[in-house]
Amino acid sequence: MKKIFRLFLVLLLGALGTLALIIFFVMKGVFGPLPSLDELKNPSLMQASQVFAADGTLMGKYYRQGGNRSNVNYKDISPYVVDALVATEDERFYRHSGIDTRATLRAIFLLGKEGGGSTLTQQLALNLFHERRATNIASRLIEKLKEYIIASRLEEQFSKQEILTLYLNTVPFGDNIYGIRFAARTFFQKEPLQLKREEAAVLVGMLKGNSIYNPRLHPDKAKERRNVVLGQMEKNAMISATETRRLKALPLVLNYKKLDENNGIAPYLREVLKDEIDDALEGMGKPDGGAYSVYEDGLRIYTTIDPRMQTYAEEAVQQQMPILQAALNRQRNIRSGGVWRGHENVLEAQMRTSERWRHMADEGFTDAEIKKAFKRKVAMKVFSWNGRREKDTLMSPLDSIKYHRQMLQTAFMVMEPQGGAVKAWVGGINYKTWKFDHANLKTKRQVGSSIKPLLYAQAMEELGYRANTTVLDQQQDFGGGRLVPATAQSVSGDTMAMASALAYSRNGASAYIMKQVGPDQFSRFLKRTGLPTKIDPHPSIALGTCDLSLYEMMWAYSIFPGAGVSTRPYIISRIEDRNGKVLRDFDQEKQRQRVISEETAYRMCRMMEGTVTFGTAKGLMDRLGALEMGGKTGTTNDNADAWFMGYTPQLLAGTWIGCDDRFIRIESGLGMGSQAARPLWEAFFKKIYADGRLGIRTDAVFHKPESIIQEEQQQQSDSSVIQELMDAGLMGNGTEGEAHPADTYTIPGEDGNRAPNGNNRGGRKDRPAGAAPRIGDPHDQPQEKKKGFFRRLFGKDE
Repeated sequence: MKKIFRLFLVLLLGALGTLALIIFFVMKGVFGPLPSLDELKNPSLMQASQVFAADGTLMGKYYRQGGNRSNVNYKDISPYVVDALVATEDERFYRHSGIDTRATLRAIFLLGKEGGGSTLTQQLALNLFHERRATNIASRLIEKLKEYIIASRLEEQFSKQEILTLYLNTVPFGDNIYGIRFAARTFFQKEPLQLKREEAAVLVGMLKGNSIYNPRLHPDKAKERRNVVLGQMEKNAMISATETRRLKALPLVLNYKKLDENNGIAPYLREVLKDEIDDALEGMGKPDGGAYSVYEDGLRIYTTIDPRMQTYAEEAVQQQMPILQAALNRQRNIRSGGVWRGHENVLEAQMRTSERWRHMADEGFTDAEIKKAFKRKVAMKVFSWNGRREKDTLMSPLDSIKYHRQMLQTAFMVMEPQGGAVKAWVGGINYKTWKFDHANLKTKRQVGSSIKPLLYAQAMEELGYRANTTVLDQQQDFGGGRLVPATAQSVSGDTMAMASALAYSRNGASAYIMKQVGPDQFSRFLKRTGLPTKIDPHPSIALGTCDLSLYEMMWAYSIFPGAGVSTRPYIISRIEDRNGKVLRDFDQEKQRQRVISEETAYRMCRMMEGTVTFGTAKGLMDRLGALEMGGKTGTTNDNADAWFMGYTPQLLAGTWIGCDDRFIRIESGLGMGSQAARPLWEAFFKKIYADGRLGIRTDAVFHKPESIIQEEQQQQSDSSVIQELMDAGLMGNGTEGEAHPADTYTIPGEDGNRAPNGNNRGGRKDRPAGAAPRIGDPHDQPQEKKKGFFRRLFGKDE
């Protein structure tokens, strides 16, 4: 017996000595480094960066796999969450120092049948400092020893509340969601402090198995687990038996909504934001010397977006685009597929860049075999203008490519013209299907007649032109065979007031003004507005043959409601680090420069009122009930691009509509800027005027410079001049001219809003047979209204 006892003692001491030696080696980092004291005090947690709207609404997040988390303070966590966590995961949490000896021995002797031995502190240690889980017994032993050491150190450095907070900020809840804040927001649309007992029990119950007990995937199992947690809370005297029975009887109710790249507020803007953030933080190092990462450093990005305006912008798109798409789909060349004749290279390029082509090529199929497969019908989901924005159908992959490329796209932006803050941004019709953003600086399309106000503004500023300056609507010869317009088909040969020429978008008149200003001078003027795109001084840019982005057009148009000052649109208000320290404040970094005088800007605002009263956007101002506003339509060759740029004293908004392939277009009048883009703009402003909370008033007026007030006081009323201007204003066909990218081009002209007597007095334009209804079909404007416009324009009392 003595020998046996002695042998046992030797083995025991040997085992303890070996264990002590292993612990020593673990602490010395032989089996991998342990976190330092500084690392324990400041654990490096990969956090998602959050994007907020101007009112603090969470718009979306940027994160890498495993980084979808955001820290929350202990005081901002519901006590029900803490109670449920302690009762279920570590009943003696407040009584141990990181290691629960009794629970550990129980787990060893009962082989884990009545629960594991890990404390919350040990689990936290594993979450914070171990990226991989051990796969064998030896490695698992080393891992457990590391857990014990780190847990003991954590207990020395942190209070119990701090440990609970760290744990709840790092624990995974499934669906690639980490931390209690995002879990509460995702499953219940609440902050952690707002969680009820039964909701807290659901989330804590997921920790045992965040896939098995995921309430979205397995509601019955999640409810059972929730009730187990409630039972544990009762067992630990955290809740009464009566309350437990009541809560267990409740149904499991979720409000699940996970923010990802395809949903949330302004998804197109959030994609553009990433590049903006990288540029903003370039060269700005973190305290530890590293570079900031939008995916890992828990940045807080505050944007200028107004959630209500963004919603109204998206609703306006949803209101107008299906109407236009239906009109395009009815066209013979779309129904027959003839629109693709001569453009087969576009389809082949799309096929070759698709995943289907790459996968089949990797499997050894020949090009001919792959093309044949692209013509076989298969079950698929395609975009649709229904509630789900998709539908199930049977379609060949080739037809699917045609179908999606034939979808009309749009870009819509809203900004404060004086400050530059962008309030709404829509880059396309559906981000999930089309990631390409059409509103950003780099996406350029031909602008058509929407460029004309900038030419007119230069003539006013530098040549002394005024609204009543007489111009000639006639083809102009710029030498070298450069005729603008290319033919005389769209010119009247008449003289008219410049105000009338702009309202009716007369091409010949714009060419005439370009002749006086000069192409080189106009090109330099456009550069002065701030536009980064280089515009070559071709005479045809008077009609908008250049390509610019909607972003740039907003930038240039800001000189009108912005009292002559060009303001670059900006979308980020400020960027903070994870601790709330401001890294960049963009409100203090506005890019502004004076381009024209206040007087010229005001005169242009009033002159551009003609477009929205009796011109190409006739009746818009009346329908919206606005006291003052300005605008300009734009249509490019064969309706490939439709534009409307408009503004009030408080807001500037612009929209573009067209297909990504310019040869696909609405061929009827519904494809012009006045009938395609203007209704979308109008639908948006109708919504914001109706929302009193936004403070956008219909009675707002443009600031009138003192010099103009004094000038008007010195003028005498001359009824004969007013009548002459009125008559001049009634000339022209009331439509916008088309443009073409070459110096010389053919302009087929558009049907005018001609009155029956042929005097072009803005009679209603008949819709083509079968065309879809449009928003606010304009009626004839009464003669008194036109007279009122000219009286207001030239400072005369009505």
